[in-house]
Amino acid sequence: MFERIGTGDCTPPFPIYHDLVERLLAAHAAGHDGHDATVAHALATLAGHAYADTGTMASIMARLGLAGGTCVRVAQTVDAMYIHTTAYLLQSRCGRLAILCYRGTEPATLGNWIADADVGSEALRLAPGPAGLVRVHAGFHRNLRATRWAVLEQLRMARQGRSLLEPERAVAHPLQALYVTGHSLGGALAAVFALTLADAVDDIGACLRAVYTYGQPLCVGAPLPPQAETIAQRTWRHVLPLDPIPALPPAAWGAFAHFGHEYRPCNPGGAWQAARDPVAQMPTLKGLGRSLLSLAGAQRRRDPQRPAFAEHLPHRYIDALRPAGVLTEYAEATAPPAWPPQADA
Repeated sequence: MFERIGTGDCTPPFPIYHDLVERLLAAHAAGHDGHDATVAHALATLAGHAYADTGTMASIMARLGLAGGTCVRVAQTVDAMYIHTTAYLLQSRCGRLAILCYRGTEPATLGNWIADADVGSEALRLAPGPAGLVRVHAGFHRNLRATRWAVLEQLRMARQGRSLLEPERAVAHPLQALYVTGHSLGGALAAVFALTLADAVDDIGACLRAVYTYGQPLCVGAPLPPQAETIAQRTWRHVLPLDPIPALPPAAWGAFAHFGHEYRPCNPGGAWQAARDPVAQMPTLKGLGRSLLSLAGAQRRRDPQRPAFAEHLPHRYIDALRPAGVLTEYAEATAPPAWPPQADA
């Protein structure tokens, strides 16, 4: 279930952000609770690479600006229950910062797809009494539960000032700031995990700074209990305009709602801004098949305004959220040009 690896130093032109730990510690602290472009890009990059192996994740972590830290992989697979879940917990060298990244749906893993479709209806208790219950997507909830206690054990170690790479060794500082992130299914798991902190038995919930998700599907029923309002205010969902996944599961399978702040790009390549209304739930799956054809490119070119599954891919979010002048995780100054080349106007 566990795999641990330390992140070494990186060589120029990395790190991308020389002061990433300080930026993350300052963001979403008291008096600084607005959307943060650096946080959005850094966490999108980590969420996208949560689909990779532990070594790759540790490398990306160092390139971003978290060299000298620890990357812990927590995973669980139970085929018969359609559980295929992976989380990466990143600890900074100093110990003050932790980032929890949930992996999204793995394209080649059938169990992931079945769990995504297992809408069901399960109750998540956020506080005592009937008013403290919230309805959650059954498949998402089951996958979250499979690793939740293991993740909490690691976070408690970090809160005690212990190294996640060598638990018998102390780090300079105990955990102060926790970020939770994920793309697609990983975003849904991140959101539900954060909700569970509303009823945390220790002070892990007090360390939560923000939840940043990308292309996250709907995962809870409305309304949220009052105890979850603090979590909702700390949740920032990023949605590309033609990404169909944030509108799923369809309403025909059960009513679900988004919570937190929704951000969308105001125009291609432009700044991200708060959306006035959250993405509406898709009525049925009718027409979704065409969006899958966008992966081949031809459908996208024929109808560029139709929702397209290609817009859901994690690298689309990473590219769209990268601030001007900031290197990519591959040391590129600009995004690769489109192919075929466009003729000059």
